Amino acid sequence: MEKYKISDSQLVSLYKNGSEEAFEELLKRHKSRVFTTIFLIVKDKYVAEDLLQEVFIKAIRTIKGGRYNEEGKFLPWILRIAHNLAIDNFRKDKRYPTIVMEDGSPVFNTMEFAEGSFESAQIRKETHVKLRELINELPEAQKEVLVMRHYMDMSFQDIAESTGVSINTALGRMRYALINLRKKMKQYNIAYDQNFYPR
Repeated sequence: MEKYKISDSQLVSLYKNGSEEAFEELLKRHKSRVFTTIFLIVKDKYVAEDLLQEVFIKAIRTIKGGRYNEEGKFLPWILRIAHNLAIDNFRKDKRYPTIVMEDGSPVFNTMEFAEGSFESAQIRKETHVKLRELINELPEAQKEVLVMRHYMDMSFQDIAESTGVSINTALGRMRYALINLRKKMKQYNIAYDQNFYPR
């Protein structure tokens, strides 16, 4: 039980001195946050699981190689590794999800985009980045349902079971997530900008 009182930096030191259990504890503490960081960028469960392993392999190599110098800041450090690996992967994979608002209008319908100018491609890329940022700002419960529904393509039945709530609660969280997302998008003038849709 004492391990719960040990700080991340102490666990890193123990791992440097040969304690595999110390790294297992770091993994257990932060795996979920690291996975979420990756998943929100790559939007694919299997890709995220692969990248999660890469992140911790990179962390092991850095620590064992004596190049780790972020004492006391293990989580921000490993999240930065996760973010960078996920962004690199995302740049290779240009698929985007279609999130449908309450009134049935899509936020983006990227599969139907015509080949446009560099400028329109750049605007589109920046808008998708902003959308992911806005999703990240949602309350945890709402973000969780939105991600499961639109990024993992889960049914509300599965979402309810996974999160331990009723289907009505899951639907309610989804509704509020979309309402909040719409409000945030309106602030940035990206809610229903016709420039992002084929006419």
